[in-house]
Amino acid sequence: MIWDEGRSGAIECVTVLPLPSWLADFKPELFINAVSLRNTISAFEESVPYLPKDCIICDVLSIKTDMPDYYRESPFSFVSMHPMFGPTFANMDSLREENVVIISESDRESAEFFKGFFTGLGLKIFEYSFQEHDRMMAHSLTLPFIASMVFAASVDARAVPGTTFKKHMAITKGLLSEDDSLLTEILFNPYSIAEVEKATSRLEFLKHVIRGKDDEELAAFFKKLRNNIL
Repeated sequence: MIWDEGRSGAIECVTVLPLPSWLADFKPELFINAVSLRNTISAFEESVPYLPKDCIICDVLSIKTDMPDYYRESPFSFVSMHPMFGPTFANMDSLREENVVIISESDRESAEFFKGFFTGLGLKIFEYSFQEHDRMMAHSLTLPFIASMVFAASVDARAVPGTTFKKHMAITKGLLSEDDSLLTEILFNPYSIAEVEKATSRLEFLKHVIRGKDDEELAAFFKKLRNNIL
């Protein structure tokens, strides 16, 4: 079930409710909030007055910054999770070997339901606290995001693309096809700036090595890089 202002009726077995108040008659057992980060809490606030008291509320946010405080004050059982895949890069017809994070502070019984559901899809499940999740996302999402953004900011459309260039271009185009609100959420993660600073310090070191044309230092750098990705 989803609700969307200005739309109503049944669309491919999905009931579209025009207003949150229609939830009162629908009486959902599970309410999954999948709007953008900036609108998540307001969507909950507009909807929960019409939810049954035993309804489980759920978010799928990429960044959980404000959710611990919200859930702490909420009378509803909750599950907070983060499917680490989407239609841009994942094969939605076969999600095996994709990952999902379930926040450890979630209601245990409700979390077990989702664990069973995701296990049936072949997903690998990770559990982190709210804080651990956002720290991890700074590394798992911010780092590759900024690498692609730097590539896009520096790329010359006249370049003759080789294999590596083409692969980087495909990843970058996929990233920049995402909604701006999602990209903003990832970059504005409170832990993102540390990853940006770490990346820029590595670039400064690489500039130093290139300027000095020091073969031994560059070889040591390559060795460190290979060890990092083992």
